[in-house]
Amino acid sequence: MTRIDALAGFAPRVVLAGLCALAMSLFLAAGTALAEDIRSYTAKAEFDEVKFELNNAIIARGLTVDFTGNIGKMLERTGPDVGSVKPLYAKAEFLAFCSAKLSRAMIEAQLTNIGFCPYVVFIYEAAGRPGETTVGYRRPTLGEASAVLDEIDRLLDGIVKDAVK
Repeated sequence: MTRIDALAGFAPRVVLAGLCALAMSLFLAAGTALAEDIRSYTAKAEFDEVKFELNNAIIARGLTVDFTGNIGKMLERTGPDVGSVKPLYAKAEFLAFCSAKLSRAMIEAQLTNIGFCPYVVFIYEAAGRPGETTVGYRRPTLGEASAVLDEIDRLLDGIVKDAVK
């Protein structure tokens, strides 16, 4: 067997190992990116107090809450239907709102950015952590028009931070 013959059998294994390493690193990076897509902050405060501050933070920026969804009650109501009665939240809601100026700029840059409308922030008190309230949002990071998406991210981050001061 010549040296070239020996390398010929070795090369496909090296390439395969390299591809496997690349695939694993992409998989791990995707998991990290997914974790970074949600930003949240927690305060030692009652749910209703933090929700009041969250509403005020939205209004203070000249925005209006269009809809409040009660995720906690929906999960509690449907739990038995899916075979789970584990208490998740004492209270859990989301608030939907929009900025006409920022949304227009975002969508003009890329029509599929409509997927980021409306903006949604969440608030919850976990069933096992009374008196501790978490607020957060999903970061608008996947679309084009990164400058306006960064501005929306800063807006949402400021709102939820103000709620837990």
